Amino acid sequence: MHYTALVTLLSLLLFFTLSLKVGRARGRFQIEPPATTGHPEFERTFRAHQNTLESMMLYLPALWLFAYYVSDRWAAALGLVWIVGRILYARGYYVEAKKRSTGFLVAFLANGVLILGALGRIAWTLAH
Repeated sequence: MHYTALVTLLSLLLFFTLSLKVGRARGRFQIEPPATTGHPEFERTFRAHQNTLESMMLYLPALWLFAYYVSDRWAAALGLVWIVGRILYARGYYVEAKKRSTGFLVAFLANGVLILGALGRIAWTLAH
């Protein structure tokens, strides 16, 4: 499952990049750890990072279950859609919280297809 492994690493690279942005925002707005509030731009950067972590809790297991039970290539393709969605989400959130909706929807739909696809294939396999 080389394609899914590569997309997993790209997903982790995205998360790593978002964490670096939080660190830079902490320095820029002089927000000392463990504080998570302060300047609104810092708060949006922090929330984009944390929301991506929350989404990854569903995404990564669903990605690998889909790859195993359905298709490595399709899982990787859906994983790339999720990554694009999370990039759009973060970019929108950095500007204004209300502008994160498109990215949220793209990543949410990719997650939904991964979860339902894996579940459907597992149920079909058990039934047969």
